Parts: sequence; C-alpha cells; structure tokens
Amino acid sequence: MGRNDKVEKILDAAENVMSRVGLEDASISEIARNAGVTDSLIYNYFKGKEDLLFSIPGRRMVDVLENLLVQLQGIPDPKSKLSKMIWFHLHFNDTYRGYARLLLLECRSNINFYKHEAYTLIRKYAGIMLGILEEGVKVHAFREDLDLRLIRDIIFGLLDWETLSSLAFKEIEKSADDWEDILTIIFPMIEVVEKPKGLKVDKSISILEAAETVFAEKGYIQATVSEISKRAGVSEGTIYEYFRSKEDLLLSIPLRRFKEHISDLEEIFELKTPLRKLRRFIRYHFYLYLTEPNFLRVFLLNVQLNQKFYTSESFKIFKDYINILYEILEEGKKNGTIRKDVNTRVFRNLFLGTFSHMALRWLILGKEAETDKMREVNEVALLLSRAVAQDQRI
Repeated sequence: MGRNDKVEKILDAAENVMSRVGLEDASISEIARNAGVTDSLIYNYFKGKEDLLFSIPGRRMVDVLENLLVQLQGIPDPKSKLSKMIWFHLHFNDTYRGYARLLLLECRSNINFYKHEAYTLIRKYAGIMLGILEEGVKVHAFREDLDLRLIRDIIFGLLDWETLSSLAFKEIEKSADDWEDILTIIFPMIEVVEKPKGLKVDKSISILEAAETVFAEKGYIQATVSEISKRAGVSEGTIYEYFRSKEDLLLSIPLRRFKEHISDLEEIFELKTPLRKLRRFIRYHFYLYLTEPNFLRVFLLNVQLNQKFYTSESFKIFKDYINILYEILEEGKKNGTIRKDVNTRVFRNLFLGTFSHMALRWLILGKEAETDKMREVNEVALLLSRAVAQDQRI
C-alpha cells in the first residue's frame, strides 16, 4: 500500500469517526483501528487530531474544485453559473454529510482552522464565486453598486445554514431541495432591475450621491464639478440645472440626508411598514451582538456551531426570538409589500447565515482588515429587504 493509499484510508476513517463523535471524543487509536494502521503511522502523516480534522475538508476541497470547474464549463452566462455553483454546493454537502458536519460544526468553530493550509482551498473555492459575481457585473447582469465580497458572504452564509437545517435542525432531508427557493431570494438582491418605461429618473439624487462620494474622497477644495458630473453620468450643464454652484451642491447633501433621517424618525416608535420593520430587526440583531464582543465570540465559535445547542433550552428561546422575523415576513405577505413566493425558513437561513459569515470575518481578520461595520450592516439590511420585497427597486 503506497503513501497516498494509507493517507486516504486514515482520512476516510477520521471522517467516519469524527463526524460521529466529534473532535473532542475521537481518539487516534479508534481512527487507527478503523483505518487498519498503527497509531504511530498516523503521526507520520499528521501532527495530531486537529491537523487530521482540518485535513478532511482539505482533501474534499481538492475534489470540489476539480469537479466544480468541470460543471461550470460550457455555461455562458454568469446567472446560470451562479445557479449551478449554488446547486453543486448543496448537492455536495448532501452527498458527503460527514464532511459537511465536520466543516461546519468542528472546523469552522475552531479559530486554528483559519490558519491551516486547508483553509486556503476554501478561499480558492470562494474566489470562484467572486469571479462569477464580477463577471455578472461586467456584462451588466448584476448591479454595479454591489459590494461583491459582501454578496459572497451572504450567499455562503445562506448555504451554510441550509446545510445546518438538514444536519442540525433536521427540518429538511436534503438542502438541495431548497435550491429554487434560494434562487428566488438571491437574484432579487443582485440582478439589474429595469426601470419601467416612462419612469422619470430623479437626476438630482444621482448628482448628490456622486457629489457625496467625490467630496468624501477628495475633499471640497480638491473636488471639481467635472469629476462629479462624470461620476453621476451627466453633463456639467445638467448639474447647474439643479444646483447653483459647487457650494450649493455641498450644502444640499446634508439637506437631503437630514430630510431622510427625519422621515425615518417618524416611525421609530411605531413602525407600520413590514419592510422597515425587517430592516430595523436586521440592524438591531447586528448591533446587539457587536456591542457585546465577548458574547459574540463565544456564540459564534462555541455555541452556534455546537450540535448540542440545537437540543438545548437556549435554542428554544432563540427560536422565539427568530419567530419575530417570521411574523414580520407574514405581515408583509398579507399587505403585499413582501412577495408571497418567499420561503420564510430559507430567508431565516439567509439572515442567520449572513450574520454568521460577516461576524466571523470581522472576528477572525480583526484589525488586519478594518471594515466600516456600520456601512456593511446598513447595506445588508437593504439587500435582504430587496431579496423579499414585492418592488425590488428599493
């Protein structure tokens, strides 16, 4: 038996044992017996149990990358490629349930996994999805104003929680069964929405948004009306149709923003619109955890991805909390602001998965990748609202 054959047998045995009892309760001796090798031989190839655990998804990811690229060959448009990649991801996790269980419930909850060489393959896999999204923007199939890395987090977060729905919640037998419902809420977030014919575009808003960006990047003195016109996609003359001068343009920015803030404040104590309630709930959830960083770390790494959590009293309370989300969606379906074809359970997975991926990224990368968390939270609130809204031009 060659080296590769021995390693494969060890990894097969480790996947079988660890997916059944977990890293903590698995022993090298039991894995060795299952593999038909000695304990010492395992240590010839792996540093210990943790290295062995992390090598399991590493081994599977080699197959994933090879097979995915074959699956995507011959598919011309990015929307179909993204649909195929989502289906492939779900189907693979349904097929290799031991691998999926270990990746989500053992590896992803271990901070050391993100330093292991196996994680570089996960990042390469994520890069394929990012490439598809970039291609979609390039051919004008997906919106140009998207934060594509954020969209990637959202999609992978949803797919993780779909797998958890099958493995931990046991709500569904196969996550791939939700494929069509997943696409129903993913594409409204990212597709270019054609404006109805005859709808007049408010050019002043486009100009103010462009001015806000240019002033923020260059400062008022260095910014020019010419740059603003290019960013807004209008002529300089058009700008002067709406604003008397560069100074008038500058002072019109807070005028617009404060009017929006006052409008929002009117509903702070009595939100009547389900979509506003939804955005408020999303923001509240993020802020709640971000203001308690120690709890956030414990919840993400030790609770959320712990199989025992889903049979605990804490999970019952967690479900009561998430039921608020269900109530908001049902209210929206009744008054026609939220689409009736939205699968509420799948949207719950989208919401929880998005939070998990973003918070883990913030937690793991830390100061190495400082990000504007408030901006990302507000962007997510808008994207997730767009995913379910009857009118996707919000």
